[in-house]
Amino acid sequence: MAAAGGANLIPLVAAIIGIGVISQVLSDRFRVPSVVFLIASGILLGPEVLGIISPDSFGNALQAIVGLSVAIIVFEGAFHLRIDKLREAPAATFRLVTVGAVIAFVGTGLVVHYALGAPWAVSFLVGALLVATGPTVIAPILEVVPVRDRVGTALDTEGIVNDVTAAIVAVVIFEAIIEGVSSPNALVTLFAERLGVGVVVGAIVAGTLYYALQYVDLSPGNAPQNARLLVLAGALVSYAAADFVATEAGIAAVATAGILLGNADVPYEEEISAFKGDITLLVLSFVFIALAALLEFESLLSLGLGGIAVVLAVALVIRPLLVFVSTAGDRFTRGEKFFMSFVGPRGIIPASVATLFAIAFREEATRLAAEGMTQQAAVLNESASILVGTVFLVILTTVLFEAGLARQIAEYLDVIPMRVLVIGGGKVGRALAERLADRGENVVLIEQDQEVVQTARNQGFTVHHGDGADTDVLRSAGADNAKVVVAATGDDDVNLLVSQLANSKFDPERVLARANNPDNVEAFEELGVRTIASTIATAQALDNYIERPSMSNWMGEIGRSGDVQEVEVTAEKLVGRTIREVGPELPSGCLIALVSRKGETNVPEADFTLQEGDRITIIGKREDVRTAEKFVHPE
Repeated sequence: MAAAGGANLIPLVAAIIGIGVISQVLSDRFRVPSVVFLIASGILLGPEVLGIISPDSFGNALQAIVGLSVAIIVFEGAFHLRIDKLREAPAATFRLVTVGAVIAFVGTGLVVHYALGAPWAVSFLVGALLVATGPTVIAPILEVVPVRDRVGTALDTEGIVNDVTAAIVAVVIFEAIIEGVSSPNALVTLFAERLGVGVVVGAIVAGTLYYALQYVDLSPGNAPQNARLLVLAGALVSYAAADFVATEAGIAAVATAGILLGNADVPYEEEISAFKGDITLLVLSFVFIALAALLEFESLLSLGLGGIAVVLAVALVIRPLLVFVSTAGDRFTRGEKFFMSFVGPRGIIPASVATLFAIAFREEATRLAAEGMTQQAAVLNESASILVGTVFLVILTTVLFEAGLARQIAEYLDVIPMRVLVIGGGKVGRALAERLADRGENVVLIEQDQEVVQTARNQGFTVHHGDGADTDVLRSAGADNAKVVVAATGDDDVNLLVSQLANSKFDPERVLARANNPDNVEAFEELGVRTIASTIATAQALDNYIERPSMSNWMGEIGRSGDVQEVEVTAEKLVGRTIREVGPELPSGCLIALVSRKGETNVPEADFTLQEGDRITIIGKREDVRTAEKFVHPE
């Protein structure tokens, strides 16, 4: 359709809002990013299919609408960027958002230039945008794939930080293209001006909002609602004011305001976050519909093999390279590195900012054409097509394949571990956590002493700071999803309380406790908690070294060269078969030592017949035991 009149604009806006809400509902239902449904809806309504929406549907207001939408999206991302979390993040996470981002930026720019023949400036504009992954596409994946906390934290932090930095860098490159800046000095000056204006305006707005939220009476009855509206208005004002002072400085301003306000101790923070999330949902609809309206299948097809080469390079070469470089020397396993490499879908920021830039490119091209500068206008139109086509192709491909197949990728790479909560980050807790982590489990330590917390984090452990005897702390650390809870502090009263809370408030498969005083073992076991008394365990270990030195030496290697694992029989091909028949099919470096059935555990004879649900103990070389586990319990 052509331009929409005022009568047609109201149902159009209502339809787009409805699409956004439905897309979010479908996203929650199927656990995939809402980007998939928004893009599909945009294509359907766009000029290439039904033709209900076109670039002219909103008249001259489209750029303003998309610009304000981008401001809200960037502000929300910046609001969730916590500086203290960045300080606590492992070195690998910091490298992901620095070294990794540079590799993505440069690598993508080079590939776009040589594969598509795009000008260098446009190539690096695309490169800057495709640095961003974003929490809106990562969060649904992490809900479906319960990976280790260190993996989830790294992916989540990367998405939040790169959303903001990618948008700011892209703005500078875009402005350089529009103003024809090419020299390095001029580019640095342009960057400093836009960033400087944005930081100053954003800081002023953030300071004003902080003062208003802290010290101004917002009407006690409606204070949360007024606080939400005030923050929304502040985000839009910071964008508009900075953009008025210096073109395209608005994104830096909303990013600055969001970061400063998000890291300040402001009242009604939860209400503000929830409200901004709802508003973002609505504006995302406009952004993706606008992107689809700008998309021409002919331009997309014109990318040809070059476009496919860009997608393959971004997903299969550049992403794995930056992940492996960033995580070198850290505690990430090879499987986790590959998972992070193959699960990095692009989403909100690339789409929204690319849409804003493409609209500006085409408006500038129209102006140049009217002035008789047809060649320059053609270059800008071609740049807009490359920008939209490439960004759209990468988003659609990575979301469909990487987000859609994330669960299957995780299962193939075996990166979904058992979740274990260890309360107490002292020497006992850390030693246990290290053994479990070496075996591939997802271990979270809970510790109240800040000095101990820092020590454990420096050793590479995931640590939740707080009182492990507090239900809210346990829940925030992931007790709802924990299979095992271990109370390992040096205080028996704390361990007893933790055991009671775990049993009554959560539903772990097992609760284990450390008893520092052997006289307290009975109190623990009355709760059904398996308890290890430190003094008794030490005496038993010493006795084993005296009477059974060979076995004790071998047990000391468990988790390194040797291993012992208890696993449930679920493989149909093993049910009804004897140990004699199954034994030759196991790896040569391991054997079945024990079988537990209905609470009774025995050393099985060769003619013992396995049943589904039996729990067998496998002993042997570490890698062979791991292989045997998958053979016995393939699910």
